[in-house]
Amino acid sequence: MIDLYTWTTPNGRKISIMLEELGLPYKVIPVNLGKEEQFKAEFTAINPNQKIPAIVDHDVPGGPLAIFESGAILIHLAEKTGRLLPKDVRGRAGVLQWLMYQMSHVGPIIGQVGHFVNQAPEKIPYAIQRFVNESVRIVGVLNTGLAGREFLAGDYSIADIATYPWVARHEWHRVDLAAFPAVKRWYDRIGARPAVVRGMAVPSA
Repeated sequence: MIDLYTWTTPNGRKISIMLEELGLPYKVIPVNLGKEEQFKAEFTAINPNQKIPAIVDHDVPGGPLAIFESGAILIHLAEKTGRLLPKDVRGRAGVLQWLMYQMSHVGPIIGQVGHFVNQAPEKIPYAIQRFVNESVRIVGVLNTGLAGREFLAGDYSIADIATYPWVARHEWHRVDLAAFPAVKRWYDRIGARPAVVRGMAVPSA
């Protein structure tokens, strides 16, 4: 059994999608960010960075294993099951480079658009335009990478699982997917997967 500490954010949904794709049993433990539950001592003991997602994997030699950072969790689950992360050098490198691209560019930059456009108490035109422009560039990189292929690294993988929940918020981030046809095809293809539909609904409202 895996305990999943999560909330209704793209980073949280990466892990629920992964668990649904793998068919692993898991228990959802909602961490309500609006109520600042991420700062409670019991969650801080699992993730000192006080952010979701985090897991506790109870099926590990030596006893329960707590893991934070969504990329690390995805790699752990892929290696645990032998799925969605190739074992050969070239295939693994292809997946990991796109996973790191999501972790270093897609999430952080697009997340800034969400903040400055939708949450900041003061609308700062320079900040909004800067991050919107960079988000458009970042999605353009995805579009180039997806040209002529169905998934980011050839076969469906943790790179796609990590990236999809962020692209799913494209309207919040002022990105028109019609301008990126390869991304739009990829987005529609992944969004139709039953495990993705289930994972995107975790935790239930």
